[in-house]
Amino acid sequence: MTRPADPGARAAKRPIRILLVDDQRLFRQSLRHLLEEDPEIEVVGDAGDGQEAVVLATELTPDIVLLDVELPGLSGPNAARLIHERLPKIKILMLSVHDEDERIRESLSGGAIGYIIKDADHREFLRIIKRTMEEMPITSPFLVTTLPQAAAPLPNLTAREREILAHLSEAMSNKEIAQAMNLSPETVKSHLQRIYTKLGVGSRSEAIRLFFQQSAKRPTA
Repeated sequence: MTRPADPGARAAKRPIRILLVDDQRLFRQSLRHLLEEDPEIEVVGDAGDGQEAVVLATELTPDIVLLDVELPGLSGPNAARLIHERLPKIKILMLSVHDEDERIRESLSGGAIGYIIKDADHREFLRIIKRTMEEMPITSPFLVTTLPQAAAPLPNLTAREREILAHLSEAMSNKEIAQAMNLSPETVKSHLQRIYTKLGVGSRSEAIRLFFQQSAKRPTA
């Protein structure tokens, strides 16, 4: 005999409603199949370009938009910006095969809450989605996010190191940072090595991720 569903339990376990956006149909179909295998997730729609993503996000109001960075016509970061302006409660996670400073900076500054590298395996991918939905602290080698990180806060950096890190978050090269701060590129490189050591990271992208996370924790005036 089948018992009637408990309305309270059903509401508590409402699936995460996702809009999936990627211009590669095979990848989009494969990802949709993967997501729909999880009972905690519901794919409410999919799109192949940025303009369609904005339209569907407005119509469907999903919990999360999984948005590819490289889209025809309206780019992923620009689509994210429009969605965020219209529907700021929607959580936007960018998808990309590229781990590049400029793409990450543009995506996170445009309203995306995170940037997922497509090399993540399916378990890690699902973990990222669920913890993002719950706004829980998360650390992943495949994710750059503005959500709090599970690790300890940033160590004490000097004023100059913080300034260099801020320039780094704007996707400036060592030469550009040197020119902006009236330093030599070699000096900037030395500072960056000390910053990486203090932060416990090994790359520019990891340092930028921590910078965004720390910035997100600061109270607004």
